[in-house]
Amino acid sequence: VQLQASGGGLVQAGGSLRLSCTASGSIFRINDMRWYRQAPGNQRELVAGITRDGRINYPDSVKGRFTISRDSAKSTLTLQMNSLKPEDTAVYFCNANDRVQNYWGQGTQVTVSS
Repeated sequence: VQLQASGGGLVQAGGSLRLSCTASGSIFRINDMRWYRQAPGNQRELVAGITRDGRINYPDSVKGRFTISRDSAKSTLTLQMNSLKPEDTAVYFCNANDRVQNYWGQGTQVTVSS
């Protein structure tokens, strides 16, 4: 499985960005998909996750502002980010797993200016 993320950029506080992640390869094997982020000096943290059957979870830090969705037919994972804050600045990574392995896409930079 290969993951290709896109959609990062620079936005002012209060603005919105939409990240996309397209999976290719043995996509029929994919179970859960997630977005993580990592700011300089911080550990990578979960931003949003969606299971194969559509169950969704968010940490409190983004709940109500971020929305994850998954189009299984097109193997695309999306993260709609609204009301962005400077503390959302980080490199965002998409992630997928199957029964055997964990897969990561390359990161995409999100920068929120105050």
